[in-house]
Amino acid sequence: MSHDAAPNLDFAGTTPYEDYVQADVLTHLQKTLSDDPGEMVFLVTTQVMELWFTVIVHEWETAARALRADDLPVALAALKRSTYELESLNASWKPLAHLTPAQFNAYRSALGEGSGFQSAMYRRMEFLLGEKSASMLVPHRGAPRVHAELEKALHEPSLYDEVLRLLARRGLPVPSSVLERDLSQKYEPSEDVEKVWAAVYGGEDQDSDAVRLGEALTDVGELVWRWRNDHLVATRRAMGSKAGTGGSAGVAWLEKRARKNVFPELWTARSHV
Repeated sequence: MSHDAAPNLDFAGTTPYEDYVQADVLTHLQKTLSDDPGEMVFLVTTQVMELWFTVIVHEWETAARALRADDLPVALAALKRSTYELESLNASWKPLAHLTPAQFNAYRSALGEGSGFQSAMYRRMEFLLGEKSASMLVPHRGAPRVHAELEKALHEPSLYDEVLRLLARRGLPVPSSVLERDLSQKYEPSEDVEKVWAAVYGGEDQDSDAVRLGEALTDVGELVWRWRNDHLVATRRAMGSKAGTGGSAGVAWLEKRARKNVFPELWTARSHV
């Protein structure tokens, strides 16, 4: 066949590309509620973020299943992919990061009581990070399928729970109080887990499975921290210290979130190595 042959342009119905990607569906999901041209940017950017949340949840659930099956290569590969996806998610703030208050106010009323903390897929991300809270299911009571998915995720081991269970199976002294904790509760730091990570990082084998797993989690944790800080900065620029949409505390709530690290002992253990 000639290398300069034209591609097939004649299809009986929709194109195979459209059938697979559903681009027509995606590009007609935008229903703006104001006359301000900036609202389209805000709406599309938010929808893109939702798609990245979906991919990242898929990766972390893949990693959690692999850890449960003691399949470290598959888990590490999923965690690595998620770092690229987190970088893309974080870059999604770019179109919104320099909004002036007047620009944001031009379409802010279109949000009504809508707020990012109501995102079910973002909540699943947070649950996988160990940030559990039964109260965060309340906004979804009117959507049975979404509520059921979140309730299931609330009671399942987080990604970090699966990591600590794997370390325990490999002979590291993770305390039973951590392994047998109520999974529906937020993960709280443990001095004994901190000692486990300090021993891992202080060991002679700096290419051990435990070190590689710890570093993969640290990469994820750093990017989650950057996401929270970028969200804080973008919000502070756009609306200062005003209350957020949906009754949230706005910048004050985001500042509190930005001070926290996921996988906490991975960070504090470094002070003891």
